[in-house]
Amino acid sequence: MNGIRMRSFHYLMIILMMTAIGCGNTEKAENAEPDNTAVNARDRGGEPVTPMDQSNNEADLAVTQSIRQAIVANDSLSIAAKNIKIITTVGGLVTLRGPVMNESERAQIEATAKQVAGVTQVNNQLEVASGGY
Repeated sequence: MNGIRMRSFHYLMIILMMTAIGCGNTEKAENAEPDNTAVNARDRGGEPVTPMDQSNNEADLAVTQSIRQAIVANDSLSIAAKNIKIITTVGGLVTLRGPVMNESERAQIEATAKQVAGVTQVNNQLEVASGGY
């Protein structure tokens, strides 16, 4: 009888923990804006550079690759910062887009891009996430 009570107690504890974890996630989901409609509409406007504008020129692809490798190798950057969009168009013009945690990450990424051989100009469109992640 004692073994059955212990198992019941353990199951009850697991259910309570799962419920508590689920409540925390629900709160976050309620506060987050799940939709990028405004950003998507902006990108369809034709003016902003998007990944579709990436040059297929070998030199420009190498620039994008070098910047990405340098960013990924930087352990001080967040996962969000490591997943930004890097778009190199003909002539070494680099556009950086996406969310970062803070102004420091924004500046670090821009400085990293400027140090890569072949970069002629950096257009930093990185956005500091409000409230962080």
